[in-house]
Amino acid sequence: MTSALLTDRYELTMIDAALRDGRALRPSVFELFARRLPTGRRYGVVAGTGRFLELLRDFRFGDAELAWLRDERVVSPATIEFLADFRFSGRVRGYREGELYFPGSPLLVVEGSFAEAVVVETLALSVFNYDSAVASAAARMVSAADGRPLAEMGSRRTGERSAVAAARAAWIAGFGATSNLEAGRTWGIPTMGTAAHSFTLLHASEEEAFRAQIDALGAGTTLLVDTYDIADGVATAVRVAGPELGAVRIDSGDLAPTVAAVRAQLDALGNQRTKITVTNDLDEFAIAGLRSAPVDSYGVGTALVTGSGSPAAGMVYKLVAHHDADGAWVSVGKKSEAKATVGGRKQPVRRLVDGVAVEETIHVEDPPAGPEAGRTLLVDLVTDGEVDAQAIGIEGTRRAREHHAAAIAELPLEAQSLARGEAAIPTVYR
Repeated sequence: MTSALLTDRYELTMIDAALRDGRALRPSVFELFARRLPTGRRYGVVAGTGRFLELLRDFRFGDAELAWLRDERVVSPATIEFLADFRFSGRVRGYREGELYFPGSPLLVVEGSFAEAVVVETLALSVFNYDSAVASAAARMVSAADGRPLAEMGSRRTGERSAVAAARAAWIAGFGATSNLEAGRTWGIPTMGTAAHSFTLLHASEEEAFRAQIDALGAGTTLLVDTYDIADGVATAVRVAGPELGAVRIDSGDLAPTVAAVRAQLDALGNQRTKITVTNDLDEFAIAGLRSAPVDSYGVGTALVTGSGSPAAGMVYKLVAHHDADGAWVSVGKKSEAKATVGGRKQPVRRLVDGVAVEETIHVEDPPAGPEAGRTLLVDLVTDGEVDAQAIGIEGTRRAREHHAAAIAELPLEAQSLARGEAAIPTVYR
């Protein structure tokens, strides 16, 4: 399915006007970046790159799309003809997916004619704003979990396509599994899930429901024990499954004391190996509050797919340079109060001291002076319209997860704090 109309009308009307005045084909450079991080956050996580590249690859105006644009008189007939032959033929560079970003980080750089670079603006922003918001929240939850596994379970709390994107973003940031089957099929993410309260309520008794589940899934399954009384549910689960019971899930109540009581009960019944997972409206703060509780794993839904209070990453897409009438590069930037931008082509570098990130250095126009300047951040994602195959699909998603783990290991220790604070490292323009 084409992604061409996943855009705002003004992208096409700008092309229409630029074709009329002869500027549509001028080489241009756009950057996607966030002016600031969500309030109190120490870093952001780049996510959505692989999805965006696949959508860009399929960005075509077919007969149906062109007919609709013509019928609605969105643009002139000449522009319809231009769009009929449209293929992105430019260059895209960006931070590797899974990388960390800070205020001003040019995490996507799109180079091409004005027309082909501007027409993908809405598509890029819709993907990166959502996916990066989810990944950034997920990374904080992974930090709060302190090594204990997390599963993404938010499909019923967002749009059906957003659910798949959210699962992917969370996995890149360190979650271990998703409940969403399409995310598993499309992106190769491990899937998990057993039964909801409705399955228990379908049966005449909790014991009958547990026996039915064990008959289907084996004693190593996870039994949901809080449909009625939790202590009774745990006792019934152990009676039915025995010491081989894999786990019990708790989805309600005051979790810290409840989990402690369940752990003690399981141990007393001889089920020391049975694990406890919790799934009750968790966010990074609730997870951190359970660090001292005997929780073995977490399932997170609403807070994750809504970015834990920041459902969009606040990214913008701005023109920073273009050719003038004589073919010379001109740096451009907004001067608006609180929305000023830095013009010019940029080369961002992360400066490290003893392997720890200390500064995001953004060189304007002039490239960094050798490897001692730090770790360069931009990589080629699209060259002459051809998407880098290593950045897309299941393998691209796996690579993003691996890169995220390496990037987050470079952060100073205080960056993992959930308390409000400034960005973990400063952004400096040179």
